[in-house]
Amino acid sequence: MDKQSKIYENALLARMKNDDENAFSFLFTLYYTDLVMFANIYLKDKDISEELVQDVFVKLWEERRSLIIERSLKSYLLKSVQNKSLDWLRHLKVRQHHNHETISSSALFDFETENYVLYSELENRLEKIIEQLPDEIAEAYKLNRIEGLKYHEIAEKLNVSQRTVEVRIGKALQVLRIELKDYLIAAILLNLNHLGNS
Repeated sequence: MDKQSKIYENALLARMKNDDENAFSFLFTLYYTDLVMFANIYLKDKDISEELVQDVFVKLWEERRSLIIERSLKSYLLKSVQNKSLDWLRHLKVRQHHNHETISSSALFDFETENYVLYSELENRLEKIIEQLPDEIAEAYKLNRIEGLKYHEIAEKLNVSQRTVEVRIGKALQVLRIELKDYLIAAILLNLNHLGNS
């Protein structure tokens, strides 16, 4: 999270602590989808992930006045979701008598939440990089990734060869992989997109 975003987040947090429901609603909207995706890494169940994240926000509102945020609200929420997800898995293990692999595999995701990149943050960074690409490369990439067109469809639309489209999208992916190398899920998303739309 950059300095400006953190200042904005802290301002919303201060308003929420003063019982501002609009600030709380904005924070809910800002983080809800990303937190559900994060919970689903552990739980592999979207409905349970949504319920768990909603519980985290209910607790956030109920404890807003006594809330102590050591680093950032983003990190606090991620850690809360992480803890609740692991607790849920432990309870599931007890109920269903699973072996230790259930928790052991989940523990692989027990990383430092402050360094976790939200999908929305990745998308914002992605958009900025694409804007800096040459127009013909950016256009081919957007047609493939955003509009979901196959390479031959893009070739027809742009009146170029399919090989030209492949080269342009390949260059875009090369730049993106370099620029996003430090982002947690970027390589996976880029590879899935590349394989699924060629």
